[in-house]
Amino acid sequence: MSEAGTTQFAQIDWRGRPVRIEHRWIGPREAGEGGAPLVVFLHEGLGSVAMWKDFPDRLCAEAGVRGLVFSRPGYGRSTPRAADEAWDVDFMHRQAHEVLPAFFDAIGLAEPPWLLGHSDGGSIGLLYAARFPQRVQGLVLLAPHIFVEEVTVKNIEIARQAYLEAGLRERLARYHDDVDSAFWGWNRIWLHPPFASWNIEGELEGVRCPVLAIQGLDDEYGTLAQVHGIAARVPGARVLELPQCGHSPHRDQPGAVISAAAGFMAQPAGA
Repeated sequence: MSEAGTTQFAQIDWRGRPVRIEHRWIGPREAGEGGAPLVVFLHEGLGSVAMWKDFPDRLCAEAGVRGLVFSRPGYGRSTPRAADEAWDVDFMHRQAHEVLPAFFDAIGLAEPPWLLGHSDGGSIGLLYAARFPQRVQGLVLLAPHIFVEEVTVKNIEIARQAYLEAGLRERLARYHDDVDSAFWGWNRIWLHPPFASWNIEGELEGVRCPVLAIQGLDDEYGTLAQVHGIAARVPGARVLELPQCGHSPHRDQPGAVISAAAGFMAQPAGA
């Protein structure tokens, strides 16, 4: 077994083909004596293991937890999206209900982890917690989506132009083995007209774990309606609004996010 901190690969069967999942452990793989909890990091729609940079390590050190960072299929060094594979409106549901359970089974994960999700990763975390409430300790959500807003679609259209004309492709290529797989899988489904009706508000009633939802006040991809919608539907959910912060709170305000997440995860169950 590789040591913690090094890149590893697990294989799952998904959509009728073998798929490898890039992942990295932070700290010991097993809880051991003392039972430090595990945090699984769920990246954004264009993210990967590498794109988190040192944020997971910093959070784990501050909070005294172990970490698991991985790249979803189509991202990072995980198996790219097949050339003829177009994601449908349910693509985040498939990640939450199919990929995450298969990945956890493949690595032999038995303990219920905390899930820390950014953007699409936050939505996937909510969907997983709603479907498998006994398998989650809690959620920390950074700029999650629970429905589609006009501002989101507008800025994803801008991202498309930046990818084609303004060097975004070259910048993202550092983080993905197949950058076109990663970008177009995400961009095309979000701009697909039927996706405008995507909405998971009705599924949030299945979430039973502690939830901290963090939103930047300058988020170019979403408004406070997202996190307030979560708070209205998940009993006890807490909201943190961060000034001078865009769509990536862990990059724009890392200290505030780490402090809030560490404090939230350290609270006794039911507090």
